[in-house]
Formats: sequence, structure tokens, C-alpha cells
Amino acid sequence: MHELGLTRNIVAIVAEHAGERPVKRVQVAVGARACVEKQALAFCFDLVARGTVLEGDQMTANDAERIGKAGARAIQVNTGAECHLEADMVGAAARALDPEPGALLMIENVGNLVCPAMFDLGERMKVVVISTTEGEDKPLKYPHMFGAAELVLINKIDLAVHVDFDEDMCRANIGAVNPDAKILALSAKTGEGMSARYRVCL
Repeated sequence: MHELGLTRNIVAIVAEHAGERPVKRVQVAVGARACVEKQALAFCFDLVARGTVLEGDQMTANDAERIGKAGARAIQVNTGAECHLEADMVGAAARALDPEPGALLMIENVGNLVCPAMFDLGERMKVVVISTTEGEDKPLKYPHMFGAAELVLINKIDLAVHVDFDEDMCRANIGAVNPDAKILALSAKTGEGMSARYRVCL
């Protein structure tokens, strides 16, 4: 398994440059023809990083692999211990992805509703996804995130009746913190509302 040797070299180089400082993230770009098994690389990374300044760093490609299976090109950006993406991370990923002119580039930030509101990634539109299972009060709990959004997607609308979700109340709460936000209810599972989402984003 040459991934083990490769990972040992990566950890040694990063640890040498870091000295005693803890490392929060390591980005590894693997070319399509490198003959490197990404899951094996991630496993070896966790093993080799133990007891070093890199221990606790996050290194997975699960989301990107799921998106790739659905037919879209994707790059996983690991934030390590950080609670958000930063513009330099997105810039590096965009250069590696190399989208065609006019292509739609979607950036999924880390799943918390505090930090991502405070950082400009160079995006044209901020979209917040709220799930019916999270409750109607999320916009009031996280006003900065919902206030920064141009579009709010209420996802899992097919479950609303099962979790006693009040869509009108949720819309009112979104409007209270951001009267200009467009709001769409949708279900990724059933497809309800998806075509409207595409029209707004494009």
C-alpha cells in the first residue's frame, strides 16, 4: 500500500514546517492518474498523524464522492478544526476544479449557522438551507446567517406534517430578520420545489 508511504512523507514534511504549532488543516490534491486510493489515504493519514501536530485534522472526501456519483464534478475542501471555509480555500479548490466559463459553481460551507455568515468567499449569492426537522425558530436563533442570505430553502417539506413544522411561522421568522430574502420550500427526496430553486440560482 503506497498510500502509507505517501502519507508518512506528507506528515513528515508538514510537521517539519509546523514545528510545535498545531496544524488545523492539510489539503492534499490527488490527480486522477496518481493511482492513489483516497479512502486508503484518509485511513493512513489518521494512523500516521497520531501523536503529531496534525492529530485531529479532518481529511475525508465523502461529500465530494457522493456528489461525483450524482454526476457533478466536485472537490472536497477539508477545514480541519476551523468552523468555516475561507476565501483562499475556495480559491484553491476553484482553480483545481477549473470550471468552464459561465458554469455554476456551488460552494457548500461547513454546517454551522454562525461562522459562515461572517466570511466573504467571493460568492454571488448566499443560500441558507433550513430543514423542517430543525424547527421554525432557526432564523431567530441565527439572525446573521439568515440576514446575509439572498435565498432561503426550506428543505424536507415532505416531512413538515410529521414533525409539526409551521411553514407560515418559519417564513415570518425569516422575514423578521431578512425581509428581502426569497424563500422556497422544497424536498430533495421527492423533488418538490427543485425546478424553482434552479431558476432562482441561475
